Parts: sequence; structure tokens; C-alpha cells
Amino acid sequence: MPLNLPDKLPAIELLKQENIFVIDNSRATRQDIRPLRIVILNLMPLKITTETDLVRLLSNTPLQLEIQFMKIKSHTSKNTPIEHMRAFYTDFEKLRQEKFDGMIITGAPVEQMNYEEVNYWAEITEIFDWARTHVTSTLYICWAAQAGLYHFYGVPKYPLEKKMFGIFEHRPLQPLHPIFRGFDDRFFVPHSRHTEVRKEDILKVPELTLLSESDVSGVHLVMARGGRDFFVTGHSEYSPLTLDNEYRRDLGKGLPIEMPVNYYVNDDPAQGILVRWRAHANLLFSNWLNYFVYQETPYNIEEIGL
Repeated sequence: MPLNLPDKLPAIELLKQENIFVIDNSRATRQDIRPLRIVILNLMPLKITTETDLVRLLSNTPLQLEIQFMKIKSHTSKNTPIEHMRAFYTDFEKLRQEKFDGMIITGAPVEQMNYEEVNYWAEITEIFDWARTHVTSTLYICWAAQAGLYHFYGVPKYPLEKKMFGIFEHRPLQPLHPIFRGFDDRFFVPHSRHTEVRKEDILKVPELTLLSESDVSGVHLVMARGGRDFFVTGHSEYSPLTLDNEYRRDLGKGLPIEMPVNYYVNDDPAQGILVRWRAHANLLFSNWLNYFVYQETPYNIEEIGL
């Protein structure tokens, strides 16, 4: 089944070039099926890039999905055209009475700030709380994962001596868990962050289940409420070029940045990028959609949270 996306969203044409089947709203209305409603709160600066990365992964499912993009009122994006935001994004206030089968909350470039210092902290935590009664399952990514763990469970974050930057090997701690269906014994995930949450703090909270980790990058995937919340510290959604773009951007700015580890062929940027996280990224998103959204959500969407 295809993805049902807003008419004229830039990601549609980009993904059609990759032979990914997407349709716009006009065509989707002629199909007699209830699509799963997925809302994405995109906090990343380059919103079109993040939209495309997420939609690419969400497309790898036989389910029809209706994608809605949410924005917050207390922050204005400086890196995305205002016309794009007006055309494709809706304020939380206008969506608060609606219910969704699934939700994705992205990372944000504020991880080195204290949570309460973030100018949209009050609104973002209100959305976190809202999701618990209006969404079947929510996927928190990177900063959103840290923020969600802190808000709901008091799990602190810690600054790293240097940026966790590159592709890291991980292992599932519960290999038979549905979220890992089809996974290998070891899998790779991109990370790009200056802070971390620690295993010992996760294990102190009985409501949390640590599902995967890395010897180098630490905590990766944490589950709460039986799969109604997943907190993911890495960036499985990243395209092959994302870390390269970050690396060259920071070099150009003269910032202290080391080459992303385990990323370039033979650690040589001139030899290109070795992509080894794409298969598991697709599995992560398709397993989440299948086992924790589609199979758990009621047919009558208004029954979510009851």
C-alpha cells in the first residue's frame, strides 16, 4: 500500500525518483480503506530533509498511512521557507482534539541546553502528555527521546566529552521482541549528539524496558507502557549523506569536529560512504507500525485513549 501525503509535498517527487510508491490526498480519497493516521512533530531545522527521511522509511509497509505534520507555536523555523510551513504544517492547538494511530517526535538542536531553558519546553511537554491519551504509539527520536524520558520518568541526561558521531554497532537485549523481528544479532545505527542517557538510570525505573544498546554509544532503544512509547537515541532515519553533510558543515565553520566513525570506506571521505544501517532502519519503522500501531489501534479512531 502507498503513503497518503499532502498534495505537492516536496518529498513526493523526491521519493518517486527512488521508485517509492506514494500518493497524494486527492488519489487516496478514492480508496475504500481506513488509513492509519500518523502525526509527525518535526523539530529539526531542515524540515524538508527530515520529512523526506521519515517518509522514506514509513513507505516500507503494506499499510496505507495518512501523514500529518504538526508544528509548535512557540518556535519559528529559520531554515525552512514560511510558505512550506503554512502549506504543510498545522499548529498543535488545531490538532489537540484529534486522535492519531501513531506519532513521531524528532530530535532538535537544543540538546546542550537544560530542558527548562528551551523556549518551547512548556508546549512540548504539553504535547508529550497529550500523546498519551490521543495516540496509540509514539516514537521519540534523539533529543525527543531524552526529553520524554526526563519528563515522564525523571531520567537525566549527561554531557559527553566529545560528540557521539558516526555509525555504531548495537545488539538487541530481547531478540525475540516484535520490534526486532527480522533483525540480525548485531545492527548499526547512526548517532549525532553531544549528550546521553545512561543505562543505570534506565534500569532504576521499573516502568522502562531497555531493549537495545551499544558498547560504545550506550543506550539505544527504551520501551514504556507495553510499546505505547518508544525512546530511540539514534538516528536510524538518516539518509546516507546526512553525517557527511554535518561533518563538512562543521569543518567549514571551523568547529571542533572529528570525522564520523565507521562511516566512510576505510575511514577515508574520498572513498565514499559505507551504508550499513538502511535495512535495520526499515525494519525498525515497519515493525513499529505493524506490531505497535496497526495491531494495537482500534478501528474506530475515537476509541484511542479510552
